[in-house]
Amino acid sequence: MSKTIAIAGKGGTGKTTVSALLIKILSARGTVLAIDGDPSSNLNLALGLPLEETVGAVREDMARQVKRGKFDPGMAKNAYIEYKIHESLVESERIDLLAMGRPEGPGCYCAANNMLRDSIDRLTSNYDFVVIDNEAGMEHISRQTTKDIDVLLIVADNSVRSIITAGRIKELIKEIRTHVDQIALVVNRVDGPLSPEMQQEVEKTGLQLIGQIPLDPNITALDAKGRPVIELPEDSPARKTVHAVARKLRLIED
Repeated sequence: MSKTIAIAGKGGTGKTTVSALLIKILSARGTVLAIDGDPSSNLNLALGLPLEETVGAVREDMARQVKRGKFDPGMAKNAYIEYKIHESLVESERIDLLAMGRPEGPGCYCAANNMLRDSIDRLTSNYDFVVIDNEAGMEHISRQTTKDIDVLLIVADNSVRSIITAGRIKELIKEIRTHVDQIALVVNRVDGPLSPEMQQEVEKTGLQLIGQIPLDPNITALDAKGRPVIELPEDSPARKTVHAVARKLRLIED
């Protein structure tokens, strides 16, 4: 049975960097399906993978064909979506990527979303790990998959505002039907100890602070060269901390 890990947090906190590092670490232990739930679709860059099509584009294309009367009546819509999702999948040796893309346009997409949900659920069952890099809200978890979440990892930066957002995300998960086994918090780009104000805000949220990822000059160097973050050396501070977080979450044993 696959383990599903969702990454969430305020925009700009480094969710995609944390997601990519976690995906790289987990790929040494099994196969990983990386789902990019952010409309900006940057996870492929962090993983060093190409990206040509998104699930959102598949949904929009089918809706457009149906509206114009050009959809092949001899093909079942769910079979078409399943085929197009597999066609959209970016495959590599241990990591496959599926980008959700932009949200729905005007009109009703309920039927298409239900078919997408079923297809994605079948796809995820083929992997040891599923890692979802979310936008700040949890829309993709609530709408695009019926799977329960084993771990919700909320990423904050070194600011009180992002901790407040982390607390709101924790409350938001209670409002959607998805079940989450474990919720934890990591603070990214930490330079020294957390301020008393941040520590107080963390306590208010009731979140388990499971790691503090230090500012890592290696990430800046890779960004400057346009290189994927998964090329960070194993002894880099950020990668070592994410490895420790994975171990504390019992996703890995070493």
